[in-house]
Amino acid sequence: MNTKPTWRPHEREGELSTAERNDLPESVFAIPDKRKLPLTDADHVRNALARFDQMKDVNDDDRDLAFANIRAAAKHYDVDIAETGWRQLGRKPHTANPASR
Repeated sequence: MNTKPTWRPHEREGELSTAERNDLPESVFAIPDKRKLPLTDADHVRNALARFDQMKDVNDDDRDLAFANIRAAAKHYDVDIAETGWRQLGRKPHTANPASR
């Protein structure tokens, strides 16, 4: 994977309301054009890793960029990542999504 990260730190950290999330720049998301997985602090980075395999409507290029951005944010927030690629995180959701029924 040679995808260059697009993630940039942002001063807003912690829990985000819907309005606050909508006001964030695209550069803080793992997948900026789809505004998926905000990476505004260490907890959000860990959450993005945990939910990575639950993302829908994304292709492998999106996943490459998402993982590059998660790694950049993890480095910034001192979050250790054991995985070296997104395929180690999974690709297909392993938990049922009640909203998609």
